[in-house]
Amino acid sequence: MRILLVEDDDVLRELMLRSLQDRGHGVDVATSMADADQQWQVHRFDAILLDLTLPRTGSKQSGLGNGLAVLREARARGDRTPVLILTARDRTEERIAGLDAGADDYLGKPFDLGEVEARLRSLVRRVRDSDDRADLGDLALDRRARRFFLSGEPLDLPAREFAVLWELMTPPGRVVSKRNLSEKLSEANGVLGDNALEVFISSLRKRMRSSRVGIRTRRGLGYVMEEAGAATESVPD
Repeated sequence: MRILLVEDDDVLRELMLRSLQDRGHGVDVATSMADADQQWQVHRFDAILLDLTLPRTGSKQSGLGNGLAVLREARARGDRTPVLILTARDRTEERIAGLDAGADDYLGKPFDLGEVEARLRSLVRRVRDSDDRADLGDLALDRRARRFFLSGEPLDLPAREFAVLWELMTPPGRVVSKRNLSEKLSEANGVLGDNALEVFISSLRKRMRSSRVGIRTRRGLGYVMEEAGAATESVPD
């Protein structure tokens, strides 16, 4: 598994990092709200280990809200990566807040590192068992049938537009770089240029103009599928 470990406590982070790596997992690390948010949007992870009490960059730790804010933003953009919250806060109302924000599971500190990995495996299995379908707004991808549906109707696409939309919906809400898309769409005899890629993006935007989803440009990062209201042709950072 590839895991994003979001934890600002140096000692605990190193213990968890070694434990997960010893079990053969690839682990990326984030120590602040901004770092976690950026990595989550740019990379594809099998699971997220999320501490609730994240500091904002350049400020003191501000409590429960920061970790939940990162989670809420991910869920709002359609990202369904499994999330296991790890926190010293163990009161019932805080468990409820985490689950309501979109967490899949919750462990209070202190915890056993073996249990952390067992819960991660369970969450990832659960997602993979239901991974044949992805939904965002009124757009649906049936991976088994290799078909898109928009407002319940089949959305027939040329091969390269299909490939672009497939990447953007795997999973939805993840920022996909131009380089990644170009490599996916390139033929054996050459790399697809930015101008050609933008033609496919523009065509997909026109097809979905009257829908509740759209492709947003994240300048300097790439493209992301979002529900209507957040999606525009080009949005500055």
